[in-house]
Amino acid sequence: MSGPFPDASVFPASHHPRLDGILFDKDGTLVDFDATWGPAAFAVMRDLADGDGAALSRLMQVSEYVESERRFLPSSPLVAGSSAHYGPLWAEILGHESGPAFFGLMDDLFRAHGLTHLAPIHDPLRICDDLRARGFILGIATNDSEASARAQAAVMRIETHLDFIAGYDSGHGSKPDPGMVSAFAAMHGLTIGRVALVGDSLHDLHAARAAGACAIAVLSGPLGKAARTELAPLADHVLGSIAELPDLLDQLAAKAAPSARPIS
Repeated sequence: MSGPFPDASVFPASHHPRLDGILFDKDGTLVDFDATWGPAAFAVMRDLADGDGAALSRLMQVSEYVESERRFLPSSPLVAGSSAHYGPLWAEILGHESGPAFFGLMDDLFRAHGLTHLAPIHDPLRICDDLRARGFILGIATNDSEASARAQAAVMRIETHLDFIAGYDSGHGSKPDPGMVSAFAAMHGLTIGRVALVGDSLHDLHAARAAGACAIAVLSGPLGKAARTELAPLADHVLGSIAELPDLLDQLAAKAAPSARPIS
């Protein structure tokens, strides 16, 4: 297809002609998943194993973690899930009771180590500066905890640009359910069809579709460009990264603008 977005017209251009609200996934979209969570998760697992090498090995095994490369396999439950999803596996290995107390401990450790290794994708502050100047309502919808999302947003200096930050524990459910997207639209009086969720995973696109929002895929997650095959069928637009988002929004605004030609 022509133009700077070779995969950007999976659906007709009129499907979502103009947007008012942009909701970002965090990991794989704003934050480099492998560079951040590869070393951070190893530190968390090591802390929880507390010197028990066998327990550490089992944690890495169920988490599909490649120790020598300090990264997760793309099929790992940690790539798109929350501590509430994979936490029971960890609790069983460590002999902890599976529940909010243990999940909260995990979230606290992930938040601390995630900040230590935080690696943004491109320049989230520049992108948010640009979008706010255009009048967009911005938010984050992540399967990380809300506290971790807020802490990372503060370090990236984008928190003041965000009108909504939701994690799996914010009361709206977790992706792929549509609760975060619907809550974002309702909270700010936005028409759901003029809201976009930008994300790197099927969970993100399913959440957008279920809510009735625009689904924008980015190829900056753990699978990189190889994710195009599975993401494109569910996406309205496919971009390399958030760096291409302002240009896409320009295109959508231009297509939505009324024609200057007088009606004859």
